[in-house]
Amino acid sequence: MSNRTSVGRVVIVGLGPGPRNTVTEATLQAIASIPHQFVRTRKHPTADLLPAAQSFDHLYESLPTFDDVYAAITETLIAAAHEHGEVLYAVPGSPLLLETSVAQLRADTRIDVQVLPAMSFLDLAWEALGIDPVNAGVRLIDGHRFAVEAANERGPLLVAQVHADWVLSDVKLSFDDAVGDEPVVLLHHLGLPDQRIEHTTWQELDRVLPADHLTTLYIPQLAQPIAGEMVKLHQLARTLREQCPWDIEQTHQSLVKYLLEETYEVVDAINELDVDNPATDDALIEELGDLLYQVEFHTTIAEQEGRFTLADVARSIHDKLVRRHPHVFGDVVANSANDVVSTWDEVKRQERLSNDAKSDSVFSGVAKAAPSLSYATKLQKRAADVGFDWPNADGAFDKIREESAEIRDAISQHADPEAVRMELGDLLFSVVNLSRHLGHDAETALRLASDKFRTRFERVEALALERNIDLHAADLATLDSLWDEAKSQK
Repeated sequence: MSNRTSVGRVVIVGLGPGPRNTVTEATLQAIASIPHQFVRTRKHPTADLLPAAQSFDHLYESLPTFDDVYAAITETLIAAAHEHGEVLYAVPGSPLLLETSVAQLRADTRIDVQVLPAMSFLDLAWEALGIDPVNAGVRLIDGHRFAVEAANERGPLLVAQVHADWVLSDVKLSFDDAVGDEPVVLLHHLGLPDQRIEHTTWQELDRVLPADHLTTLYIPQLAQPIAGEMVKLHQLARTLREQCPWDIEQTHQSLVKYLLEETYEVVDAINELDVDNPATDDALIEELGDLLYQVEFHTTIAEQEGRFTLADVARSIHDKLVRRHPHVFGDVVANSANDVVSTWDEVKRQERLSNDAKSDSVFSGVAKAAPSLSYATKLQKRAADVGFDWPNADGAFDKIREESAEIRDAISQHADPEAVRMELGDLLFSVVNLSRHLGHDAETALRLASDKFRTRFERVEALALERNIDLHAADLATLDSLWDEAKSQK
């Protein structure tokens, strides 16, 4: 390790897991020899070894996220190292275990970093539990990321960073399939006079003791893995793909029609939801499951071809959502839903510009296979983004009149069917433009009108049945009369 003091050096020491006798001699010598000292937190039994050190406890209260805290610690230490040449930074436990600020400092090229090994809480935990972690196959999990890091795991798991009751509660709630009587062990203040080792259950794990920064959770075994249902679905998809003749024959292309069907059925289930009737959730659960299986089916095919996996799909959408929400994960300010939409569109535009593999057209990324009303709306919006648009709805109204006249002319002049169809398309395109200018989604508007027509005509059918009228044989006057009566009914 280079000792260039011209760029500044941070010497990082660990204060051990808590007991005085776990602090190393190397740490004590560094504390005695380096005058400019910092400590991440004074909420640790051996932090009093550095009585004059500057603490970062105030950052945890003043900054909104842990990431902000660690970034501020890093910048403060780098500035101090440049000013004084060398500074000491002390952290609880071992600097090499679950210390984000240490990892950031080691990765920063603006300073030299020296890390002195120290004893962590792990040695005390293994002694208290009476297990060999290697032979037992224990996995260490960060309590703040339990649901993600423990996915597909049964245990044994040692869960660190459970420094508050709410963290323990989040851990408990992340496992939907827990029965409640699964055994767990809480390790609290290990090696200190008030040490507690509490054997309890999953149901009670956040009720036994007041958790703090010296609390750890041990999970010997769970009945089934965290997120086990997704694992079972993936295994089922692979089995069907390998053993079912129909599944084996399917391709990405052959599944398109099923993907569309399942999507429409999800929409139907959403439209049928009743906030006062939880039983209507069942249909949505089923249809979402069917749609989820389509995603699983496509990724299983790709996985067998060695192209990509479900993990790649999940990672892709995760990263894209983070990129497109800079008002949540960055420093962009969004005070309204309209601000969010504008930010989203700008990020998408920047993505298109930065992707050299794709066309730089304003229409890049607009799916040609989208329903025609949606396709037309998106094309118009993209053109409007670069200024190609009517200033208000008046232009759209005038365009509808113009296109209506043109289709009348085409029909009166006995134009060929292709020309009439093109004029009809122009008229529909103009109507979509009007919908957009009025702030309405053309797809939704047409669907509502279609639903209204369907409801009224079903009333016509009911009236005809009551009066023994054969709709197929009735003349237009009779049908119009029934229609007017159906319209008058509420």
